[in-house]
Amino acid sequence: MDIASLIGLVGAFVLIVMAMGDPSVFVDVPSVLIVIGGTAATVLNTTTIPGLIGAIKVFLKSFLYSTDPPEKIIEQLVELGTIAKKDGFVALEGQDIKHPFMARGVRMLVDGTDPVLIKQSMETEMDQIKARHQSGNDMIGNAQDLAPAMGMIGTLVGLVIMLGNMSDPKALGPAMAVAILTTLYGAIIANVVCMPARKKLESIDAAETTNNLMIMDAVLFIQGGGNPRLIPDLLIGFIVPANRAKVQAAVGG
Repeated sequence: MDIASLIGLVGAFVLIVMAMGDPSVFVDVPSVLIVIGGTAATVLNTTTIPGLIGAIKVFLKSFLYSTDPPEKIIEQLVELGTIAKKDGFVALEGQDIKHPFMARGVRMLVDGTDPVLIKQSMETEMDQIKARHQSGNDMIGNAQDLAPAMGMIGTLVGLVIMLGNMSDPKALGPAMAVAILTTLYGAIIANVVCMPARKKLESIDAAETTNNLMIMDAVLFIQGGGNPRLIPDLLIGFIVPANRAKVQAAVGG
C-alpha cells in the first residue's frame, strides 16, 4: 500500500472538513446526485462496464500499490542469474518470484524459449500493461473534466430554481445551496481526488516500466549465459545517479 497517497487524500479531506466548521451545512442530497451521480453516469457513457471496472482497479492502484525498489529487483535478478549459472535454467522453476513480470520471464527461461520470442513476448506484455494504465488514467481524466462541468450544470439548475421561486423566501435557501455546493463538489472531485490520482499513476507507470525493462534485459542476459555478477553493471543505467551507490551496496557491488 502507498501510505503517502492515502495520507495525502485523507489529510486533504480532513483539512477541508475542519475549515467547514459545521460539515452538515455542506451536505446537500440534490447536489450529490447531480455531481457525483451525474459524473459517474457520464463517465460510464464514454466506456463499457468492463472498461469502467478496469478504470476503478487502476484508480485503486494509486493508493494500494507501490512499485518494488530497483535495488530489490536487481538483487533478485542477480540471485536468479547465479542459480541459473550454477544449476541450469530448470533450477529456477522452484523459486519464489512474486513479481509477475519477472515470473513470466523466468518461466520462459525454464521452458527453453528462444531469446527472440522471449524479447517479443515481454515487450508485448509491457505494451499491454502501459495500455491498461493509460486507459484507466484516461478514464480518471474524463471524471476530472466532467465533475466541474456537472458542478456548473448544478449551479445553473439551482439558479433556475431560485429565480423561479423569488416570491417564496423559503425556497431560495435550498436552491442557492444546490447552485453553490455543486460547484464545490465538482472542484473537490477534480482537484482533490482525480488530479492527484492521475499524477501518482503516471509515476507508478514510469517506475513499473523501468523495472520491467530491467527485468527483460536481465532475463535475456541470463539466457545468453552472462555472468550474473555483471547484472548490476548492465542495469545501473536505469537508476538515477543519486541512487546508484545504494543499488551497488544492495547487491554487493
